Amino acid sequence: MVGVPLTRRSKRRAHPKQMINSVLEYAALGWASCPGARPLHSGSRACSCDRIGCPDAGAHPLSRAWQMQATTDPTLLSHWWHRDPEANVILPTGRVFDVFDVPLAAGLAAFANMDSTGTAPGPVAANGDRVLFFVATRNASDDEDEWWSCPLDYGPSTIEEMPGLRWHCRDSYVLAPPSVLPSGRAASWLRPPDGRPLPDPLLVLEQLADVCE
Repeated sequence: MVGVPLTRRSKRRAHPKQMINSVLEYAALGWASCPGARPLHSGSRACSCDRIGCPDAGAHPLSRAWQMQATTDPTLLSHWWHRDPEANVILPTGRVFDVFDVPLAAGLAAFANMDSTGTAPGPVAANGDRVLFFVATRNASDDEDEWWSCPLDYGPSTIEEMPGLRWHCRDSYVLAPPSVLPSGRAASWLRPPDGRPLPDPLLVLEQLADVCE
């Protein structure tokens, strides 16, 4: 399915209307989303959630039932973001896509290398000090043994041979552009999704291996 291409977002804080517009663009691509907490830059709390001393301010779903809540229904999405237009955007992984999450320097180096060699990296986002590579999910097999899982109780899956690399797949999620980061700046697309097929994760992993050793 070819959706409406998402434009590059400013690194500055996003306007609230950008949130709902982006959520609806994700839905057109078949990407489910749900509302996320946002960082607070005044007052005694760092996060809009009810948790005192939140360890992941503005970077997690608002609801514990986020896996059931996430949807591509534009009516429901519009209702949520009209009610809370500044809510960050959470995308569950292991449905349409998985995400490789790498440190900023390594991610930018891999992105530049893929561009120079003509290797299509697929959608790539910059989230503060991390770069996210969106790839085809491995959670599409009928064989349970072929599924990859990243239970949130243990944090996103990490490849031991590649320090700093995390593989978000089933049972995980990522914060999507133009969500606001604790720094006050917005996550942004280095290469936005455009509806084309996502790359094979193992091919992208080969490229990341050289920069994450």
